[in-house]
Amino acid sequence: MSRIKNLFETKQKNVLNVYCTAGFPHLDDTLKVLYSLQKYGADMVEIGMPYSDPLADGPVIQQSSMLALQNGMTIQKLFEQLKDCRKDFHLPLILMGYLNPVMQFGIEKFCKQAKEVGVDGIILPDLPIYEFENEYKKYFEQNDLHFIFLITPETSEERIRKIDDLSEGFIYAVSSSSTTGNNKEIDQQESYFLKLQKMNLKNPILVGFGIKDKDTFQAACKYSNGAIIGSAYINALQNAMDIENATKQFLDRILR
Repeated sequence: MSRIKNLFETKQKNVLNVYCTAGFPHLDDTLKVLYSLQKYGADMVEIGMPYSDPLADGPVIQQSSMLALQNGMTIQKLFEQLKDCRKDFHLPLILMGYLNPVMQFGIEKFCKQAKEVGVDGIILPDLPIYEFENEYKKYFEQNDLHFIFLITPETSEERIRKIDDLSEGFIYAVSSSSTTGNNKEIDQQESYFLKLQKMNLKNPILVGFGIKDKDTFQAACKYSNGAIIGSAYINALQNAMDIENATKQFLDRILR
């Protein structure tokens, strides 16, 4: 059984997925961040592969990506950093990025190397469903990688059903049609989340965008299996002198 499926079988509520940017704040900090998140209570980690022209990222994550690129982070460098991480890192691991750099790297090669280093799932928000299903799905399946789709309050029920059919790990429910790090209140989208609950989807739901503290995490968890925190954690790392201590303090504020 995959690590993602095992997580949701053993923990159906309050699952915390934390996003970090590869190579941020410094090029060689990626593993320090992963181990610190594991140590202090994250259930899953989503590593952002920095890209110069992101579509869904707000200013905080965009800035972290630009810094990571300046630090010299690449997809190949990330795979090198993750090469031996599974000796000590046991949480489900997701890579999130955009189609252009993955296509340049080679999607078949990308999936193969992701499997080799112990990645469990991939998020590429700008890969259309049609192309995924008809051209690329086989590469993800061959390498035991769950492909995770995003939905928004504007996503049609028909499309949500299609995504649910194509998905295995979880569905990423964007809390509002804006970029990451927005300040919209989760409870303003109650009708959207209740609609998802009533659809009885086969996949777990994690809510992302705008989850920044204990209150917003708990609000999101009322309607779903858990939530994804990104920009708020990047902010916590921005000027951190000690990554482990900054991570502990941040997760304590969310979970304790």
